Amino acid sequence: MHEYSLVRAMADRVEQEARERGATAISRVAVRIGSMSGVEPELFASAFTLCREGILAGAELEIRRSEAAWGCPACAAPIRAGAVLRCPACGTSAKLLSGDEIILEQIEMEVP
Repeated sequence: MHEYSLVRAMADRVEQEARERGATAISRVAVRIGSMSGVEPELFASAFTLCREGILAGAELEIRRSEAAWGCPACAAPIRAGAVLRCPACGTSAKLLSGDEIILEQIEMEVP
């Protein structure tokens, strides 16, 4: 379950940000997970529950999903979902533009 190692790394980063700002608590963490990232949101959420300790003990996790978007790297034409991954205009192989990301987007913390 690689989700646990991803969550542990994220928790370490959140704790570091909290320390740098003198936070006393973290109330919410928002993460964007792309549909092509190889991460299962349900497993990510379960792993987060296991990592909620210390300053993260009361934190909620918000998972925001992002769908894959493909486009042509040569002419910038968008390629619709489910289509052959080749540009209909110029024939160039498609490039994944988004949807493979795992991004820590927001941390809500209490700072004195």
